[in-house]
Amino acid sequence: MYLLVKYIHVASVVISVTGFFLRGILMLRSSPLLAARWIRVLPHVNDTILLTAALTLAAMSGQYPFVDNWVTAKVFGVIAYIILGSLALQVGRTLASRIACWLAAMTVFGWILSVALTRQPMGFLVFAI
Repeated sequence: MYLLVKYIHVASVVISVTGFFLRGILMLRSSPLLAARWIRVLPHVNDTILLTAALTLAAMSGQYPFVDNWVTAKVFGVIAYIILGSLALQVGRTLASRIACWLAAMTVFGWILSVALTRQPMGFLVFAI
């Protein structure tokens, strides 16, 4: 059962970041497709699946934020990713600020991925020290 939930989680992560990347491309092109209802709703459906799988994995593995440092780091990274993603796709006032937030969100995603793969709170930043 654990492997099934893990595969659902990983698939949802791939879908989420791919969708975010593609929505960023649409934002760069000022595409009216970005306002399509299905493009606005589908990420929320996928992210609900992603969050449910993440919480299930945490419960099944006994690894929780504020108990396991790498899980805590991922949670704070996800919060930063959500804020930056919101600024990139909705709230940012200028195209330059939206692009900067989009690139920063993609960088934060890479860091979150490195934390998940290494199970180290610093992720790839450990190599910068």
